[in-house]
Amino acid sequence: MSQRPHHGEAPHGRDHAAALRARIEGGTVRVGIIGLGYVGLPLARAFTEKGIAVLGLDVDAAKVEKLAAGRSYIGHIADEAVQAMRARGFEATADFGRLDEPDAIIICVPTPLTDAREPDLTYIVRSAEAIAARLRPGQLVVLESTTYPGTTRQVVLPLLEGRGLRAGEDFFLAFSPEREDPGNPKFSAPTIPKVVGGLDPASLELASALYDRVVVRVVPVSSPEVAEACKILENTYRAVNIALVNELKVLYDRMGIDVWEVIEAARSKPFGFSAFYPGPGLGGHCIPIDPFYLSWVARRYGMATRFIELAGEINTSMPSYVAGRVADALNDDGKPVKGSRITLLGMAYKKDVDDPRESPGFELMERLRAKGAEVDYNDPHIPALPPMRHYPDLRMSSRDLTPDYLRSRDLLLVVTDHSAYDWPFIAAHASLIVDTRNALRGCGGLGARIVRA
Repeated sequence: MSQRPHHGEAPHGRDHAAALRARIEGGTVRVGIIGLGYVGLPLARAFTEKGIAVLGLDVDAAKVEKLAAGRSYIGHIADEAVQAMRARGFEATADFGRLDEPDAIIICVPTPLTDAREPDLTYIVRSAEAIAARLRPGQLVVLESTTYPGTTRQVVLPLLEGRGLRAGEDFFLAFSPEREDPGNPKFSAPTIPKVVGGLDPASLELASALYDRVVVRVVPVSSPEVAEACKILENTYRAVNIALVNELKVLYDRMGIDVWEVIEAARSKPFGFSAFYPGPGLGGHCIPIDPFYLSWVARRYGMATRFIELAGEINTSMPSYVAGRVADALNDDGKPVKGSRITLLGMAYKKDVDDPRESPGFELMERLRAKGAEVDYNDPHIPALPPMRHYPDLRMSSRDLTPDYLRSRDLLLVVTDHSAYDWPFIAAHASLIVDTRNALRGCGGLGARIVRA
């Protein structure tokens, strides 16, 4: 869809903008957040901490019920934090018929890939349709879900304008990419600068004013497309650099060089180098997915994003590489994979969180089970594996790492290096450990044979 030129606001549009700006500046604005997951719930917390009432909406009735009871379902957000939010004006509901109540609505829903690695905008479309059904003059709508440049204008805008209201005149529309880093105590929503791109000047001004109430700094850009492209760049930068160190890990292993020592040495350079670290595969909702959104849209413009595709190939090959290293380690002990008792340490996609989305642990578990191994897992943050979209049948509970249990296993595979793990204890009681995270550095000689992968 071509960009609709902005012809200026009608008088009533200026009135709507002025009224909303007054509510934002006066602190009486009410915010609606669609999607109360790892992005939406911390954002709701940030607003309530500034005294701004929030109506949280989610299709998951179980989440809504927990929040209504003052309980959290995210590990790094305590129950007490949810209770404090409720005391400051937070309400959770599954009733999307209430979307006419908030003055500003922020969309924080998942944007997965299809099996063909194409964007799946189902949740964005459903959210926009629900908003459109209740949209009233004077509301601001902001999309935060990571997506390809053009989504706000080409997908969300037509849905919102479908009932006759006009963007920039009757309602306002912007894109502001989420920048949550779950489990990182150094950063929370209020401390992270917020990029904002408005569909028109009034939308940019209003969205910037809203976020300015809760974040350390607002970074306005010229359009939603620039803001959308900014988020894709941030995640593609990480994906490409992680692919580089993953490829070097494989090469340096063949050369007998410790890639972790190499990276630590390179970190001593005070300019021109940022450290990235290898692992068993990419996880989380951003890095394994978002770059492919850009690859997909690039094909619509007659381009192939070769760096992105190559990085994707390398990163998605890592579980296969790690499974091979497991087989080699067992073989060196005179054992086949088939029949071996293997435990994966960590099923979260990153350390110290309870988020298993896109975790390489699931693929590793499937690969090892397919080879006939008896596979268990332990994760202090995930007591039971939830059903995953691609792995609906991996239903099991976390095993306790007792000395007897550790001695009974043929191999431990470190997938996620949670801070809660007592690595010297584990190394003292296990016989063989394959370490993909350099978690057991300094634990050599404690009993286990440690193989880095």
